[in-house]
Amino acid sequence: MADNAQGNTGNSRETLGEKLYELAKRRGFFYPSNEIYGGLTGFYDYGSTGVLVKRNLENVWRRHFLRFNDNSFELEPSDIMPESVFIASGHIKNFIDPSVRCKKEGIYYRADHIISDATGQNAEGKSPDELSSMISEYKVRCPKCGGELGDVKVLNMMLQVKLGAEGDTIAYLRPETAQGVYVNFLRQFNIQRGKLPMGLAIVGKAFRNEISPRQLLIRQREFTQAELQMFIDPQDIDNAEKWDEVKDYALKVLFSGKEAAETLSCSEISLKAGIPKLYAYYLAKMQQFFADALGLPIDKLRLRELSKEERAFYNRIHFDVEVYLESLGEYKEIGGVHYRTDHDLTGHGSISKKSHEILFNGRKFVPHIIELSTGIDRVFYSLMELFYNPKSEKKEWEWMSFPPRLAPFQFAVYPLVSKDGIPEAARKAAEQLKSRYEIFYDQSGSIGRRYARADEIGIPFSITADYQTLEDNTVTVRNRDTGEQSRIAIADLPAEAEKLL
Repeated sequence: MADNAQGNTGNSRETLGEKLYELAKRRGFFYPSNEIYGGLTGFYDYGSTGVLVKRNLENVWRRHFLRFNDNSFELEPSDIMPESVFIASGHIKNFIDPSVRCKKEGIYYRADHIISDATGQNAEGKSPDELSSMISEYKVRCPKCGGELGDVKVLNMMLQVKLGAEGDTIAYLRPETAQGVYVNFLRQFNIQRGKLPMGLAIVGKAFRNEISPRQLLIRQREFTQAELQMFIDPQDIDNAEKWDEVKDYALKVLFSGKEAAETLSCSEISLKAGIPKLYAYYLAKMQQFFADALGLPIDKLRLRELSKEERAFYNRIHFDVEVYLESLGEYKEIGGVHYRTDHDLTGHGSISKKSHEILFNGRKFVPHIIELSTGIDRVFYSLMELFYNPKSEKKEWEWMSFPPRLAPFQFAVYPLVSKDGIPEAARKAAEQLKSRYEIFYDQSGSIGRRYARADEIGIPFSITADYQTLEDNTVTVRNRDTGEQSRIAIADLPAEAEKLL
């Protein structure tokens, strides 16, 4: 594998990153794709444990983002789309990244990233000429061999697919899930009875020909996005129907041009910073997802406003959700709220020759879009780091403290020994819970080793059947985080499980 998991960071960060990666591979969270053939840079497979956590994460996303508006639904469009879609969206022309080549080794790097790594300065949004000047000014060299770098050029990140027996139909793997929603807008607007605001969501794959994939799940060539596209009447941008729910809610924001984040209520952000109320409402919903629904620590999160130079050309307002990751030594984008105006629907109307104007509230107009986007793989990695606990005096093994709603299994069930009818008693306990919860059954090894295995993948509660179970039909329930144990009757497990979780 050519990936450098931690980049140019200090030893302590490298150690944390290495520990997370080793745990991920050993316990089946994720590992290199096609590993037996040496892997393929920028691609990772989720193992049996990781799939369960990822599925839980996606379902928490669905429950949060599809419930604060009654007119929001999920779609599942095709991953492959015709070239005309991306002419209309501007991707063919504008979806480019700056690349630079080592003259000695011939290796390509993403220019703004290699400059940032070498200088500590943010180089995103700079033109190729500006990046070339920075490479010359700061004497940036190839990180592998120290060789001289060439001039910065641009590379379109789209992955092309040729269809048909002759390969004469050009299509592309979608670089973002959003376009799958936009090409479905007219049909779905009619299906959903012509009402605004209207939300259309996708949880699915996107594909980008990254120049230098790195940092494990943070920057890949195939990844999962969860996006909610809110179609709105542009006249309602400063009119949030549920404003009272969030007006006093505190947001941690870093405004463009500022050095430090500040905590302001939604009302203060709207009045002092001129952020429209509806946009501030969606900012609140994004922060609530990460801080409340997922339980990420607020001191690790921030909402960063992107400058005009940094944000995509079609975004009028753009805040990224960022999390500080110690293993990488920096804040990383894991989501965003983008006010895309009518750029996408107008583009599709022009190229498809099908007008995207609608009649709503007695007016004809092209709806505007506010996009709420989450990078599932990046959030997955963030969960692993932020809920990771190293070995300590309290525990002789490393462990994950996932909230129960994210854990791969809610309960582990064990027989103390594999004889004398105790496995049958343990199975009886598992039967009480398996219809509602994910259950992990394990009867190999010492009970201490089984506890360690469960803790390493983040199972919050372990249930053990022992000789006392044969006498009174009770089992021991152990709390992962505290290590405390209590006796509970097998018949009472469903009711007790509700309280525990």
